[in-house]
Amino acid sequence: MKYFEVTFKVQPCSETATDILSALTAEIGFESFVECEGGMQAYVQQSLFDEEQLKEALTNFPMPDTTVTYSLAEPEDKDWNEEWEKNFFQPIVVGNRCVIHSTFHKDYPKAEYDIVINPQMAFGTGHHETTNSILGELLDADLKGKSVLDMGCGTSILAILASMRGAKKVTAIDIDDWCVNNSRDNIALNHLDNIHVELGDASLLKGREPFDVVIANINRNILLNDMHAYVDCMHSGSEIYMSGFYTEDIEAIRQKGESLGLEFAHHREKNRWAAVKLIKK
Repeated sequence: MKYFEVTFKVQPCSETATDILSALTAEIGFESFVECEGGMQAYVQQSLFDEEQLKEALTNFPMPDTTVTYSLAEPEDKDWNEEWEKNFFQPIVVGNRCVIHSTFHKDYPKAEYDIVINPQMAFGTGHHETTNSILGELLDADLKGKSVLDMGCGTSILAILASMRGAKKVTAIDIDDWCVNNSRDNIALNHLDNIHVELGDASLLKGREPFDVVIANINRNILLNDMHAYVDCMHSGSEIYMSGFYTEDIEAIRQKGESLGLEFAHHREKNRWAAVKLIKK
């Protein structure tokens, strides 16, 4: 699979600006983000790259005093595990109960739940605030014997933790065939046999048996557009955890959920990124 490497220069550069930039570019197909001096590098499949969409996103960048420029390159063949180890992906611990590390890490903390992944180029290693927040929610949730849906599964670390936490059956869905293949690799690395991975979008949910728990860590626009499909495959008492948006978007997510018969339970936030829990009445 061929990728473009896009180097963004942000003036002035701040964590908030690069967070917003990663969110905007994720919406148009970018998968992986690595901080660099004065900005960040991001990767997108060549077949999915639309430069007009990128230019439009940067023209409408929501921080008026910030300018973003970019340069485009085709990265050379690399050992991506080595690149991640060297530049970004280090073991992380969530809630002192879950450790996420890669196949190349030899020294990492011990925890109740040990998740090993081969991150390569996929987004969703647990470092981002949204993934981290949902991991925290799953650590607090009662998943024993329940059926779980993970929409926009990415590397499937959320599906993997749900399985480790006692879920009976987990369905993981992503629109990207690369993520589906990476998910299957990661599931095998963790020796789990109750996670089924599928390629597609919310249209795959039509006619499904209801799930006890739904996870959707995607972005604001997709959540608002597809929430009805999630709710249609929930029963009374089913829980849904959503993230991928900012704290200022909580009200829009809440209102949409309540219009579909969901009851808002709570939210958590980290560096302006939010995660919410709602329950079907």
